[in-house]
Amino acid sequence: MSISAKLEMRQGQSLVMTPQLLQAIKLLQLSHLDLQAFVEAEIERNPLLERTDTDASPEFEAAEREAAAQDGPGDGFEGEGLGAAADAADRFDEPAQPDWYADELATGRQSIEDGLGTRLDNVFQDEGPAVARHERVAEDMLPVMGGGAVGPGGSANFDEDLPGFEETLSVEQTLGDVLGAQLDIAISDPGDRLIGRHLIDAIDEAGYLSEPCADIAERLGVEVARVERVLSVIHTFEPSGIGARDIAECLTIQLKERDRFDPAMAALVANLPLLARRDLAQLRRICGVDEEDLAEMMAEIRELDPKPGRGYGGGAAQTVTPDVIVRAAPDGSWLIDLNPDTLPRVLVNQTYHAKVSKVARNDVEKAFIAECLQTANWLTRSLEQRARTILKVASEIVRQQDAFFAYGVEHLRPLNLKTVADAIAMHESTVSRVTSNKYLISPRGLFEMKYFFTAAIASTGYGEAHSAEAVRHRIRQLVDGEGARDVLSDDAIVVKLREQGIEIARRTVAKYREALGIGSSMERRRARQRDGAAAR
Repeated sequence: MSISAKLEMRQGQSLVMTPQLLQAIKLLQLSHLDLQAFVEAEIERNPLLERTDTDASPEFEAAEREAAAQDGPGDGFEGEGLGAAADAADRFDEPAQPDWYADELATGRQSIEDGLGTRLDNVFQDEGPAVARHERVAEDMLPVMGGGAVGPGGSANFDEDLPGFEETLSVEQTLGDVLGAQLDIAISDPGDRLIGRHLIDAIDEAGYLSEPCADIAERLGVEVARVERVLSVIHTFEPSGIGARDIAECLTIQLKERDRFDPAMAALVANLPLLARRDLAQLRRICGVDEEDLAEMMAEIRELDPKPGRGYGGGAAQTVTPDVIVRAAPDGSWLIDLNPDTLPRVLVNQTYHAKVSKVARNDVEKAFIAECLQTANWLTRSLEQRARTILKVASEIVRQQDAFFAYGVEHLRPLNLKTVADAIAMHESTVSRVTSNKYLISPRGLFEMKYFFTAAIASTGYGEAHSAEAVRHRIRQLVDGEGARDVLSDDAIVVKLREQGIEIARRTVAKYREALGIGSSMERRRARQRDGAAAR
């Protein structure tokens, strides 16, 4: 056998992941907020990209299109140019002003320079009262406008350096800021203050210490006892209960500040799982109190805050903006539209590209301009492709879940990614990316697009399978319909669902019940008995 070099030709197909293809795939799974940030970054980096004015009136857009048609191609943006926009704006002529307008404008400017009193001479016939009235108004407005002395004729001199508007805005304090300010007052030792800073950094948004003291001590090279001593000082800070390692310690700190941590209350806090299960008989035996005292102790526990840090650093709630809007059509079908507020509109400035291409001095500048043009074109095409893909997937979801939009969650059908992907001739991964971080609003409410993909629960006999979400909804309905004496166990719920044609196991019912935040039949029975006794 001899080893030699030779040429061989082969024909095959392969998918090459170009940078442009990777960008298009990345854009698919971005939420509209992330997409806006990405587009803004691209506009800052690429001089050929321009954002269109989405607030322009229909009349202005029509005039812009008309001017673009008259100017011819290549005078601005692709489709709609800068030159066309400027010409369209020039068409809105200002109304002709009367002859006295210029004189009045000059007189007004002069009056501002000479003082407000001079201007009032031309306005009011009764000179004295008018000037005096204006001086009083100016003096009354000084405290509101930030001070300044009243000059001749009622004019105000604002010579002092006043703070800007941004400097007068209030800043919401975070939990770390509040605790840090208290730490500086409570601890003077620099070493203990450093430990306190690390402890405050380890406190999460709920107000609990998220890192063991041993880990902090090891990182700082100090004894654990010293870290715990500083932590005990932080436990005295406001809000009460801050820096606790678990809910029992958090409640203990608050009860000690109220001077209500007696042996009976300590036993109650140590057995919070029994309190969560409403095992009142066991709690009475452990705490050594009667039914009335236990009720008072439970009322005091309910007055405490289990998450003392939630009042700080939460920020303003962000409103979810839907990507797809579903509306009912007059003929009973559904109209699916993309929300224009979530679609960034960017165009390529061909006029600027033509100008800078002519003045490019070397190959490096020409290559940079060519790369910017290619990147801008790919971005606009990727955004357009993303919009078409979202609309295509959303339309198929609405078609598959037509009964849900018409009749409610009980009619939600089992659906998976493969079903939608096969219907629209796309890959499952593409459908998964499209439905990630996307929302759909309809007459039924606002839903994440992944909400409509649910597992199938078999039906009894040869009926159609049921959606897992629809089954959870029916479990909720059965529990809400319970009485004080006829609380349904998991086995009883299984029987009820089978009567409705749903074949489901008991462990599945228990899993769905826990996911819905519904307690066991024993916990629900005790809660209903307690509510009935309170009502009496």
